[in-house]
Amino acid sequence: MNKVRQLLEESLTGELYQMTLSGATGEATGCSKKKIRPVLLKDRLLFQITAYRGTQVFHENHTAEEAAAILAADLSGSFKQLQIETTSFEATVLVSKKGKVTVRKKQRSVSEDNVKVSLSHNRKKRYILEEGRPVPFLVDLGVQTKEGKVITSRYDKFRQINRFLEFIEDIWPLLPKDRPVHIIDFGCGKSYLTFAMYYYLHELKGLTLEVTGLDLKKDVIVHCNELAKKYHYEGLSFLHGDIADYTGTDSADMVVTLHACDTATDYALYKAMKWHAGVILSVPCCQHEVNKQIACEPLEGALKYGLIKERLSALFTDALRADLLEENGYDTQVLEFIDMEHTPKNILLRAVRRVDAGMANGQSGLTEAEQKSGQCCKEPGYKKPDSKRLAETLQIHTTLQKLLEGELV
Repeated sequence: MNKVRQLLEESLTGELYQMTLSGATGEATGCSKKKIRPVLLKDRLLFQITAYRGTQVFHENHTAEEAAAILAADLSGSFKQLQIETTSFEATVLVSKKGKVTVRKKQRSVSEDNVKVSLSHNRKKRYILEEGRPVPFLVDLGVQTKEGKVITSRYDKFRQINRFLEFIEDIWPLLPKDRPVHIIDFGCGKSYLTFAMYYYLHELKGLTLEVTGLDLKKDVIVHCNELAKKYHYEGLSFLHGDIADYTGTDSADMVVTLHACDTATDYALYKAMKWHAGVILSVPCCQHEVNKQIACEPLEGALKYGLIKERLSALFTDALRADLLEENGYDTQVLEFIDMEHTPKNILLRAVRRVDAGMANGQSGLTEAEQKSGQCCKEPGYKKPDSKRLAETLQIHTTLQKLLEGELV
């Protein structure tokens, strides 16, 4: 770990942008990731370590020496990856399951004179795709100018793209590194997030990818294929077609379905489960099916209001989907995708297939990280899902249930 300590000493200065610890193991005591940045408090340079535990965030400020000791200890058992970005270089530390440490470092192409690090305690959020650094697909899709400035009217889209990449950042250590990663994006639309995902995983992380985007709009598919060719994004292609009818593969490492309307999300989740996809990221949209069925006497006082019935139906739809994913071999999280101020449809389902996912009915399967550590990272109070009971209580029978029960061909 001498190389790691030396790298930490070089990085923990006022030139640091940010460090990110990810790939948590069972020894991380419930902490999913940590972020480190420099702060200036009373003219003293310190480093703020932000720990993410479930829905809670904890901040601590440390000297460079203290922070280096904490990070070195974390890499000795609690986390498998450290990403470092400074004004002059970028670096990655990877720790294998056998404890082998790999350090990769490269100089930044941006001049130090053109980069300023904010040391404000409450500084402006820094995104994975930085404002001021032009990204070709963001320019062509009308999110950035050629100089890298985010167009004011598209700032919400810029934030959404970066929020999505934060979810990708959390799961990328689980993706295969010894072969091409096969990803299907159902209902890709204009493919802002598809291009962002490809750019992050291939251009920034160096993975070889085979990404297929599928959508019903022919003109959009043509345009996306033209852009992929323009950027020389080999392995990225777009097809015209319906999710329910797609038979282009029988396996996938990751399935993404963002804003697929109503039951199209169910078909996408079903195919992902059938293929035993390692990771599923889903942002559901327009959940009408349950709204037409839901009937629950204890909730009559709420369901008589149309708007509330619509919101509750959408929430119950996603709760049932999450339970069904759990019961079919996936550890599933229901996360906030973007702020409620932008849209009430802001839920993202993130599901990671358990290593022993052949165990049915939500039995105690483990994720890859949990298996390696010999521990289970389920939060205290976790209860096994019971989708059947939930559906019976609400008197609903959804498309995803029917698909899993073999009622739909």
